[in-house]
Amino acid sequence: MKILVIEDNRELLRDIKGFLEGEGNICEVAANYSTAQDKVAFFPYDILVVDITLPDGNGLDIIRAVKKENIDAGIIIISAKNALGDKIQGLDIGADDYLAKPFYLAELNARIKAIYRRKVYQGNSEIFFNEIKIKPDSHEVFVNDHLLNLTKKEFDIIHFFVVNKHRLLTKEAIAEHLWGDHIEMVDSFKFIYTHMANLRRKITAATGNDYIKSIYSVGYKFTDRE
Repeated sequence: MKILVIEDNRELLRDIKGFLEGEGNICEVAANYSTAQDKVAFFPYDILVVDITLPDGNGLDIIRAVKKENIDAGIIIISAKNALGDKIQGLDIGADDYLAKPFYLAELNARIKAIYRRKVYQGNSEIFFNEIKIKPDSHEVFVNDHLLNLTKKEFDIIHFFVVNKHRLLTKEAIAEHLWGDHIEMVDSFKFIYTHMANLRRKITAATGNDYIKSIYSVGYKFTDRE
């Protein structure tokens, strides 16, 4: 998953980022309203973790903007325990869940995964594409019931492809989704070709079909359609 955490408490922000990245996610952060506004406007995220009280704005306005622009991201509010009005208002305008501070990071992670399963997997713990089966929680991919030995980035790519099957994904979108903020320091996308070649080789070695279609000079499409 690619997650944006919007929180002005620097210590809590660091702890959340470290925990979620340790769980295998791409986690970006915003410590104020203006930074969060820019990131949400220009980059796609699977989940937004939103603190309501920010030094230069209100997190509820970020949620309103997300819903107005029809941005497809799950939203979980984190806020003070006594902010009942904020909780009700946040859920009313489209947030998926609410977690009162203080909270355990493991609970936040579990709620994030639950939102993602509902939105992407229709509540299932596994996703399928023909002979391919993916278990996101354990980061396992099976082709014809054969477990593939994938690197983390190879898993992230096949997962991203299956979730976005039949859609054209540009090289920029793939790189930004998988590497987050760090992609700004990269001057070429050649590393994507290497990951694609390795992934194709491992899938076909397990007698799977190569569904990765190259769209010249643009990107890729994962599909079984002509």
